[in-house]
Amino acid sequence: MATQGKQKHYSFFRNVEISFDKASRFTKWETGVLEQIKACNSVYRMRFPVKIGEEVEVIEAYRVQHSHHKLPCKGGIRFSEEVNQDEVMALAALMTYKCAIVNVPFGGAKGGIRINPRKYTAYELEKITRRYTAELVKKNFIGPGVDVPAPDYGTGEREMSWILDTYTSLRPGEIDGLGCVTGKPLSQGGVRGRKEATGLGVFYGLREVCNNKQDMKRLKLSPGIEGKKIIVQGMGNVGYHAAKFFHQAGAKVICLIEWDGAIYNPKGLDPDEVLRHRAETGSIKGFPGSRDLKKNTEGLELECDILIPAALENVVHGDNAGRIRARIIGEAANGPLTPEADDILNKKGALVVPDMFLNAGGVTVSYFEWLKNLSHVRYGRLEKRFSENMNHHILGQIEGLTGKKVTSNEREFIEHGADEVDLVYSGLEETMITAVKEIREIWQSNREIHDMRTAAFVNAINKVGESYAQLGIFP
Repeated sequence: MATQGKQKHYSFFRNVEISFDKASRFTKWETGVLEQIKACNSVYRMRFPVKIGEEVEVIEAYRVQHSHHKLPCKGGIRFSEEVNQDEVMALAALMTYKCAIVNVPFGGAKGGIRINPRKYTAYELEKITRRYTAELVKKNFIGPGVDVPAPDYGTGEREMSWILDTYTSLRPGEIDGLGCVTGKPLSQGGVRGRKEATGLGVFYGLREVCNNKQDMKRLKLSPGIEGKKIIVQGMGNVGYHAAKFFHQAGAKVICLIEWDGAIYNPKGLDPDEVLRHRAETGSIKGFPGSRDLKKNTEGLELECDILIPAALENVVHGDNAGRIRARIIGEAANGPLTPEADDILNKKGALVVPDMFLNAGGVTVSYFEWLKNLSHVRYGRLEKRFSENMNHHILGQIEGLTGKKVTSNEREFIEHGADEVDLVYSGLEETMITAVKEIREIWQSNREIHDMRTAAFVNAINKVGESYAQLGIFP
């Protein structure tokens, strides 16, 4: 650990361990059990050659399986120059706790390839991805019952389709092969609603927090989402969808922050219009009706009701946490607050809604996709038409008995049978609401627990510990 000014610098994995240790004293588990829960079970560091242009390039990559208390392990694969073993271990650990909190039966895992994807052609990225997948297959670090990757920073449906094709070519005839990876295109066994899942989960989680009258009274805010002033850092997939759903719900997105600039409008910004502007100009800066901030980091410190960091880790730290004026900080990214920032904001009376369950929308819907792949049937296919016919019949009976007719819009709404995306949204909403309630119950039942992150870790540790105990691993 080094110190520079006021800010303490820990490794990302150490940050996770600090939060774990802080919460573990509120659990019933002995030291040895806690050490097993905390440890990364398997770390696979690999280097492999790939022909890039006329040169051979040695690629560094990782896959970490943090916990085997439930199988398969689950976690995304990121492409970034910042990828290192410490980061991947930390993200794998967070996946274990995240899955436990939202009651998804997976162990935590994470993967990463240390490259800047912008420097490679699509063909070169495909070669790298396929070789990485082949390395995972060699060591049994991928498979529908073993370890199931997903998209993360720098990856998407395209990369997942390459992984699927490589895996199935090396494991021909495996009936559940589609379940080896999630976040796939719909044509290859993907599920509707996966792309927006993490951002939508952030919205559902924060909406449930804002609906709690007791918490809102303490923060001197009115219950509900409508009219709340929102700042979102990061306009990638997660940040964009979070901003979009808040905007649609009547909140004011007053500031959007990207790596190259930030824009501010106290009357509110439309995320879709900002996205179109960026597509046309290459930047969110200069958006009509907004003011460009001198430094993009200034946006984090503006007065608002909810700040949503949706980019990379450690953006709020000991040096700037004291200047954060948001009442609620919703961690849409992984690890955007350092432990020191956490302590500062908690002492100021802010409510930090932790990443380990708030951004669990992605893994929740990945779970739905995995189940779909194992069942070999699309959600809604069996019951949609039956539900529509039954609803039509019931509505006809009611209209006949009352002598009144509903409007065409109401008829369409009432008779509608659930599509796959309706069921996915419904399952995600239920998951996030249940997670918030479980964490609040732990938080409120113990006066020594002073923040939501600690309560979330207590919830996760207890669930993982119970799984180990039921497996008979601990005498």
